[in-house]
Amino acid sequence: MASLVEADEQKPKKIQLYSWWKSSSSARVRIALHLKGLEYEYKEVNVLKGDQFKPEFMKMSPRSFVPVLVDSDVVIFESSAIIMYLEEKYPQPSLLPSKDDLPKRALNYEVANLVASSIQPFINIQVQKYIEDRLGSDEKKAWAKHHFKIGFTALEKTLQEHAGRYATGDEVALADVYLAPEIDGAIKWFDVDLNEFPLLKRLNDSYYQLSTFRDAVIVAQPDALDENE
Repeated sequence: MASLVEADEQKPKKIQLYSWWKSSSSARVRIALHLKGLEYEYKEVNVLKGDQFKPEFMKMSPRSFVPVLVDSDVVIFESSAIIMYLEEKYPQPSLLPSKDDLPKRALNYEVANLVASSIQPFINIQVQKYIEDRLGSDEKKAWAKHHFKIGFTALEKTLQEHAGRYATGDEVALADVYLAPEIDGAIKWFDVDLNEFPLLKRLNDSYYQLSTFRDAVIVAQPDALDENE
């Protein structure tokens, strides 16, 4: 008979997610985990205190960015790589439309990449700090709002003929995983007026009706501070 220690060692280890509450990149991974029904251990990385620059964290994330996912002996940084890994290893429920609908799959990739490469990098904390140090806090917010407006305008046009209840139809998909936290952060910390973007406003209302999104969004996390911080 195996000892209790041996039995415990044989149990599959719970996924670990190194995350920061205010990171939209971390939030999109949390949403993916919730949608797939995967339990995970939340590991706080306090970006304001510089935890991301600790040697032990930088061994996992050479660019010192959250999130990082640890699944047994697999360590993955960069949110898009993590989400694709989860989709491959835990394919059901899928975050992507059927392979029979390649145009819709491509649309989801378009939206995900637009958020991840054309919006979020301009407003991440390192860029925000750089702008604030050189030009002041007013310019920091103006910079962010400028890039949100460009990106959100493109998203409105992209999704106009495709959106249903959610971004690319009536089922939650990859595009929503990326959109939800970006919209959430834009409203909470950058005073972006969603009345300028009626489609995104409607989508945001739909997201908040789902517990899988509500439980994964920024201010619902165990390390969250006051949402005005």
